[in-house]
Amino acid sequence: MALVTGGGGFVGQWLIRALLADGWSVTSAGLSTPQEPALLAPAERDRVTWRRVDIRSATDIEATLEHSSPDVVFHLAGVSYVPEAQRSPAETYEVNVLGTVRLLAAIARERREGRADPVVLVVGSGTQYGRHSPDELPLAESAEQRPQDAYAASKAAQEIVALQTFRAEGVRVVCTRSFNHSGMGHAEHFLLPALVRRALALALAPRARPELRMGNLDSVRDYLHVQDVVRAYLLLVERGTPGDVYNVASGVGVSVRDLVSDVLLRVGRTAEITTDPTLVRSADIPALIGSPAKLQRATGWRPVRTRADIIDDLIHAATH
Repeated sequence: MALVTGGGGFVGQWLIRALLADGWSVTSAGLSTPQEPALLAPAERDRVTWRRVDIRSATDIEATLEHSSPDVVFHLAGVSYVPEAQRSPAETYEVNVLGTVRLLAAIARERREGRADPVVLVVGSGTQYGRHSPDELPLAESAEQRPQDAYAASKAAQEIVALQTFRAEGVRVVCTRSFNHSGMGHAEHFLLPALVRRALALALAPRARPELRMGNLDSVRDYLHVQDVVRAYLLLVERGTPGDVYNVASGVGVSVRDLVSDVLLRVGRTAEITTDPTLVRSADIPALIGSPAKLQRATGWRPVRTRADIIDDLIHAATH
């Protein structure tokens, strides 16, 4: 039995699909059934036990663990959009940090009382690293964490809680620092889906060469297809070392400027690309690239989908 917190979200649905394909029984714990756009087919949704669980409620969490007795827990629930986290930092810590505290405390109790001893994958973020000099990139797990916003700080704190629970209680926790990932179903307020939507809309622009205003065009990020990320998660609960941390990253950076060019090329549009100062984040990290070497050594994982695949999947989702 696999328990997925936040199973109705973007990554959660992709993970549930992969788990079902591998023959797992799945319980999803979250505030809703699959968000729109729904990625799971009706037959897939019918195979999942959907439980309404507020990660802020210890009672909800304990009841779900008692009901499901999971062999593995994938903890995806949380505030994941950086601007939202910045607007409500207290709520972000309540959900991302204290929610994890409640979940792991309940799992530790299940373990002590002999009812369940699941492997727990706690999903963090590459943004935990913050700013580093270019000669340090791609970042290994040994790099110092220097979170610069509420979201990144909450994920760093979540990881500390998870590793402490492993050391104190023996809960078999494996942590990730997952870098940028996207694909079909990714919400439009994130960079790549928003960029695809805006590029497709240029066909309606009155100017022959319309303007596409962006934030910091020189920011460099490390992108994976969501399917490769999900495959890494499945491998880590099987082959990862409890009490350890793994980057889920490609090791390759791409600038926002090049992302824009790639998207425009694949949708067959042209535009004048300019910087809008109001879209530039004050705490923006110039470059964030992770080394996947440790993950690869532990699991044999390699990404199989390309950045072009991500863009094509987003275009297909926006036009069908």
